[in-house]
Amino acid sequence: MNMKETVAYLTEAIESRRPNRVITGNPIMLMVGLENPDFHRALATADLVVPDGAGVVWAARRLKQPVKERVAGFDLMHQMLQEGDRKSWSVYLLGASADIIKTAHDNLKRKYPGVRFVGYRDGYFTDREDGAVIAEIRAANPDMLFVARATMNQEPWIEKYASVLGVPVIMGVGGSFDVVAGKVKRAPVLFQKLNLEWFYRLLQEPSRYKRMLVLPRFALKVIKDGEKVLKPTKPS
Repeated sequence: MNMKETVAYLTEAIESRRPNRVITGNPIMLMVGLENPDFHRALATADLVVPDGAGVVWAARRLKQPVKERVAGFDLMHQMLQEGDRKSWSVYLLGASADIIKTAHDNLKRKYPGVRFVGYRDGYFTDREDGAVIAEIRAANPDMLFVARATMNQEPWIEKYASVLGVPVIMGVGGSFDVVAGKVKRAPVLFQKLNLEWFYRLLQEPSRYKRMLVLPRFALKVIKDGEKVLKPTKPS
């Protein structure tokens, strides 16, 4: 689905109170899934995976299974908040550090006054605190839950507790709260159009270079394994 269709699909899910676990798929996630069974299960069992990364769009096109367009998680979150602004949906924000999540909450509340922000808390809690966090979210009963935690525990955590939470739209948003809070600048439109958002983020945070090393591995795997998929099998 393109962005417009994705928003319509999730709007219907909220209006019908039908739980949906949304993953914003990018090359780093896909590569982690190949090496980590728990993470792979979280990806494979999601209700909806949107093509967040430019690398995913490229891979789909190369494998002759093209997607309609890139559906960036940051943009999808804002599109859903715009819809919620008109329809008075409720939202809970979970993740990032205490100062970042508070600033992100305050900024979003000003930008979308029609949205009912029913709660927020940072993402630095232990497994033993999961019960209290879940109870707090259930009591808030939001229409949408946006979660921003580290890659290795964001999607598995959501997958583990989605059925208990019962929220119509639960979506991992990675570093989106950092951008909303103003800690990190989003790439200019030119970088977005050239599919170089990852490079702009790397310029801002050079410490992310280790994560970025996954990208050439992903590209090589798509090329190598893609040839096997696309090459017709000779009759025996």
